Amino acid sequence: MKKLGLIGGTGPESTVIYYKRIIEGVQAATSPDNLAPLTIESLSAFEVFKYAGGRDWDGLTEYLLTGIKNLQAAGAEVASLTANTPHVVFDRLEQASPLPLISSITSTQREIHARGVSNVLLLGTEFTMREDFLSGPLRTDGINVILPNDSEIAYIQDKIATELELGIVKDDTRQGFVDIIARLVADEGAELVILGCTELPLLLDDSTSPIPTLDTMEPHIDDLVKVVLG
Repeated sequence: MKKLGLIGGTGPESTVIYYKRIIEGVQAATSPDNLAPLTIESLSAFEVFKYAGGRDWDGLTEYLLTGIKNLQAAGAEVASLTANTPHVVFDRLEQASPLPLISSITSTQREIHARGVSNVLLLGTEFTMREDFLSGPLRTDGINVILPNDSEIAYIQDKIATELELGIVKDDTRQGFVDIIARLVADEGAELVILGCTELPLLLDDSTSPIPTLDTMEPHIDDLVKVVLG
């Protein structure tokens, strides 16, 4: 098997899920006593938000690249980010990285095509919603990407930064997100909501959302398990 390096901490809750599910995926494909070889470099979601908020893409790239180099020093043969927001600099990072990188964007594209939907609602950090690194590839594929309005984006970012990144899950926040989704179903015909922040599954799933959800971690983790297995 190949040793996988994960850039974690962006945020901590999703890092735990990535670790657990990769371990389980390898065990399911092989045997219960076969553990995936991996190492985690824990960075900070809040540092990522600072770089992205200042549109300091060079600084963000260097911050992530330092982490990837540490993964390489720990013996990783391939690496991945455990959050969507840092993918805003994925192209720059991929060019500079000493290790092959597995993108969650590619995994998400594949899953959307498999589901056969044409109108998707994207939720995530303000940077994921406002920048084009996820929406652009989907639109190129002929998928209509629906976004919340400015006040809704500000609300979503605040709840991610002050609650979900800290592992805080509130019922009233869940209802606020459900209300946003319901509005965009009614106004824009959204068929599927992309949970484009890896902390959003703490709040939303198919049982709580007015429309089906796509947790971007799921297809990404599937791809990472395949890479580990070679």
